[in-house]
Amino acid sequence: MSAWYEGNGGKMNKITIHDYHIKHLEFIQNAINRMSKNSFQIKGWMLMIMSALLALYANTGKNTYIIMLVIPVILFWSLDAYYLQQERKFRGLYNDVVATTSFEKNAIECFDMSIERYHSEEYSYFRVFFSKTLIGLYGTTVFCLFLMAMCNIK
Repeated sequence: MSAWYEGNGGKMNKITIHDYHIKHLEFIQNAINRMSKNSFQIKGWMLMIMSALLALYANTGKNTYIIMLVIPVILFWSLDAYYLQQERKFRGLYNDVVATTSFEKNAIECFDMSIERYHSEEYSYFRVFFSKTLIGLYGTTVFCLFLMAMCNIK
């Protein structure tokens, strides 16, 4: 397969994209999909456990169930942040493989799946943990649970 790209001085250069480059990108994309699927499943598990404990709370009226619920929500939040961090690192690898396959000699070895080189702030666990999407779901959930517990103190 061939592709064209604009090199230095506006000159169009033809490169050949080998099947093994495409296969390498497919492997990385599969890893990204697995991380995304794991993240989605974690959210489902959290909602299932939350529903069960809130049903127990509705039957008994004990604040213990609400307070007990905060712990698994924070644990699921941490696990979800880990998978999202891994997904971002694989996206970084994917982008680097695309860049090196398209414009220069292959700086990343073919079929290299190592994400150890991605340590910048963009891939930080705490940046992911406090990202807008995770704060929106888990932060709001924890906040609402605390409000429910505070409103029901007798």
